[in-house]
Amino acid sequence: MKNSTASIQAIADRVEALPWQRIYSDLEHHGFAITDRLFDVDECQKLIGMYTDSSLFRKQVIMQDHSYGRGEYQYFAYPLPEIVYSLRQSMYSQLVAIANQWHTSLKRSIFPATLSEFSKSCHMGGQTKPTALLLKYEAEDYNCLHQDLYGELTFPLQVAILLSDPDRDFAGGEFVLTEQRVRKQSKVEVVRLQQGQAVIFAVNHKPVPSKRGISRVNIKHGVSRILSGQRFCLGVIFHDAK
Repeated sequence: MKNSTASIQAIADRVEALPWQRIYSDLEHHGFAITDRLFDVDECQKLIGMYTDSSLFRKQVIMQDHSYGRGEYQYFAYPLPEIVYSLRQSMYSQLVAIANQWHTSLKRSIFPATLSEFSKSCHMGGQTKPTALLLKYEAEDYNCLHQDLYGELTFPLQVAILLSDPDRDFAGGEFVLTEQRVRKQSKVEVVRLQQGQAVIFAVNHKPVPSKRGISRVNIKHGVSRILSGQRFCLGVIFHDAK
């Protein structure tokens, strides 16, 4: 699908206009942050409408076939639709600073400034499959707690954008995060999004100060049971898969 310069720039401008200092602070302290609305209603509907176009996707997963929960999702194929492409590029450019801050504190290698450079590293390591995805849930569906790890190279942050309207399209289906703290019981966060809003969150762990310096806490995410209706979500992951 051809990427038009105008539409790419429009998404990039919205991402740049987000309150990034507050987002960085929330990520640092809580491991997740909620954005302002990134997509309008028409854009959300356009993305939902893509779900039935098999030419856009490389793979479909039925969650219950793999004990992931209940529901289904599809991974986009390259080239990505322009709205997904632009969001992925511009979000990476903003998030790479805190990603490098986290990796520096954990004494791990840092990331290049652009997603294109990072993608080249993924591909050189055999991670060539796109990981952006659309998720579809109906009544009684849910997503078990998990981490989206697809190979040796992992960017430590990812994004989920709610495409359905929680006041009209579905009930239940809250986004859930757990933080498995060192020698403490797990902490749970329930994230309630509005249509078009995104949650940015840690992929697998985040650094936290400890008596020994910096420790890692393990983060998992999932979706609670859908009580009624239908819920669509766009997932944006920055590392590719093997």
